[in-house]
Amino acid sequence: MSDIQKLPLAKNKTQWLYIIIALSLIFTINIIYEYSKYKKFTSNTIYVTDAKVINTYPKKYYQILKLQTPYFICFTANKTEQEIKIQDDINIYINTSKITFIEFLKGFYTTSFNIQKLPQTQNLLKTLSTNIEQQHSNKNISSLFNALFFAIPINKEVREVCASFGVSHLVAISGFHLGILSLFIYWILYFPYKKLQSKYFPYRNKKFDLLLLTSILLFSYLIFVGVVPSLLRAFVMFVFGIFFLRTNIKILSFGTLALVVMFIIAIFPKLIFSISLWFSVAGVFYIFLFIQYFKDMNKIIAFLLFNIWIYLAINPITHFFFGTSTLVQLYSPLFTIGFILFYPLELFLHLIGQGNLFDSFIQYWLNLNIETKEIFTPTWVFIGYIVISLFSIPCPKWFRTLNLSFIAFNLWLFLN
Repeated sequence: MSDIQKLPLAKNKTQWLYIIIALSLIFTINIIYEYSKYKKFTSNTIYVTDAKVINTYPKKYYQILKLQTPYFICFTANKTEQEIKIQDDINIYINTSKITFIEFLKGFYTTSFNIQKLPQTQNLLKTLSTNIEQQHSNKNISSLFNALFFAIPINKEVREVCASFGVSHLVAISGFHLGILSLFIYWILYFPYKKLQSKYFPYRNKKFDLLLLTSILLFSYLIFVGVVPSLLRAFVMFVFGIFFLRTNIKILSFGTLALVVMFIIAIFPKLIFSISLWFSVAGVFYIFLFIQYFKDMNKIIAFLLFNIWIYLAINPITHFFFGTSTLVQLYSPLFTIGFILFYPLELFLHLIGQGNLFDSFIQYWLNLNIETKEIFTPTWVFIGYIVISLFSIPCPKWFRTLNLSFIAFNLWLFLN
């Protein structure tokens, strides 16, 4: 069925109003719940809790720990002599005296004391992570693949290399990875399910059933890796996509994207402060914009242009938050295309215990010494670019202005 025949998400402004009111009520309920947790947390000046270390940032004489508890995420300094690593479990005393509700939602830095490592229990994630480490002799390569498969934060060395090459978005699990994973899972299930379906329940819709099974496995993966915001956005959009496909509602629309964002924030209010979520949303926004204006282009030309256009279009936004700049970042679209093959291939190799097959090439890449500089998008440029992008949805003239804007920005960025 063609895109013209698809039904709109909402027929009129009244239906959109009902959707917004319903999501606003859900958001309000969840904010009240979060506030009750905040009041319990700050009821005493010292809060004692168990926490999991989800990242570490080494300093000269101490390390900064990023901690996750059932109620919040926080940062604190570890000035003890004990070495604390990612995925360690600790018990900690936290000072709550100066933490505001907004900070509680965003994730806060606070002083702490009496940090004690807890006995490490072996769970499935740690077992699989250890298996990754055993397949590689280099800790940086292990860190890279633990990030790619399990969303375990990469170490400082790998993070700097990824930033230099403009491929941080490939390492941070997001919708791009979910798209590849969904195809991978779908086709693994396809032939076994086809035989079962044709023999025992031929009345079932094979494609719809496979999408449901795929979504269940993807949901399990989302929970397993810890509900990564960018992956959550992609998963919610995937589920909405299945529902809309079933009900003949237009999937690739800015209304769908807006609904997904409102739904996620209504259910998880804390994610309104998640940069990774907004990067993910921005990526999808520019993909939809590309499809809207280049849908009639020759398919081969569109495929070649797609990653280049998306990369250049999103650069003014990424450089507002992260200033690392170098000419080799212009190869980022090529890395993105190559990653479509690299990711499932490496996933398969790690499943059969041969994950080190391309380690020599990866090691060479990680050892490249790239000179970088820090250039940030000025605030006024960032705000103006967002406005131009939004006005580009209904207006081709604004879209042409958008293209001129990011071309000018990238010339300024890489020739600076």
